Amino acid sequence: MMHVAKRLAALAAGAAMLAAAGQAVAQDFYRLATLGPGSSPYMVMSTFAQLVGERTDAEIQVNATGAATQHAIEVANGQLDFFMWSATVHASMQKGINMYAQIPQAPDLSKNLRAVFAFPLGLYHMVVYADSDIKELADANGKRVFLGPPGGGATVIMGQLMEAVTGMKPNEGYTSVQLGWEAALQSFQDGRIDLYINPSIPPSPVIEQITISNKVRLLGLSEEDREKEAVQAILNRPGGVVGEIAPDVYGDNQVNEEAVTTLGSIVGVGTGVHMDDDAVYEITKAFWEGVEESRDQTRWLREISLESAFRDLNLPLHPGAERYYREIGVEIPDHLVAK
Repeated sequence: MMHVAKRLAALAAGAAMLAAAGQAVAQDFYRLATLGPGSSPYMVMSTFAQLVGERTDAEIQVNATGAATQHAIEVANGQLDFFMWSATVHASMQKGINMYAQIPQAPDLSKNLRAVFAFPLGLYHMVVYADSDIKELADANGKRVFLGPPGGGATVIMGQLMEAVTGMKPNEGYTSVQLGWEAALQSFQDGRIDLYINPSIPPSPVIEQITISNKVRLLGLSEEDREKEAVQAILNRPGGVVGEIAPDVYGDNQVNEEAVTTLGSIVGVGTGVHMDDDAVYEITKAFWEGVEESRDQTRWLREISLESAFRDLNLPLHPGAERYYREIGVEIPDHLVAK
């Protein structure tokens, strides 16, 4: 984790060069960073960019590399324009803990971030091959486990969950595989990872890719696991949710006989105080109008709604987004109004 902390620290150092909030020049070209192709954030945020491009003069370039923790620093510095906000990651940034523990500027940088809307990241799929001797998380002792990318919020959450359920820490009982999302998927398919974890709205295209030619089993949290105090703290974290993945959502190559209960997260599209109010207003308007037109043709877009656009937000709305929501009659809670 040291190399990740050093990279985040270098990015955070650039904050001193950020001009006064809100004074950036309006532009028609914007930069967006999200998780890897096939993930729920990638699908939502690439569609966000597409819908905005179709309805405005703005072009949003999508970059699907790196981790959300790094992207938050870059947006706070004005080096990126949109990113995948996470309630859990933002809470850590505000407090300067977990992946931001060695970044003293993190709490101040968190004040440069604003929300556009929230959406469900999905549920954490904990995947093993059907013939694996890993039947529950405790069986991962001595195995190679992909929790998420180095320095990522998913990695922190799943590392905490593994410890809460099994008592094992990363590289103390199991080997934590240090790869990005795409490389880890390939490594799992090549048999070099024993337990692969990926958060996504089921049916996930990533898991569907695996099950095209492989039988898999999804692991879950037992009732006994969920009752543990340390597990309860994780399930009740900012943006935490609990849900079930059906036993047949991935067809005949999913060998589960019953639904599995697992954790999930609320994330969203975030931006920075450097973004022009009018630009964010037009972008927000274009997205939601496009969603309403496209919802019936795109299955997972049905998970994106104005009714849940503020769910678990722990950062204020960008004034441009706020203006749009007020214009269409959506009530804005006081804590989401930027001061």
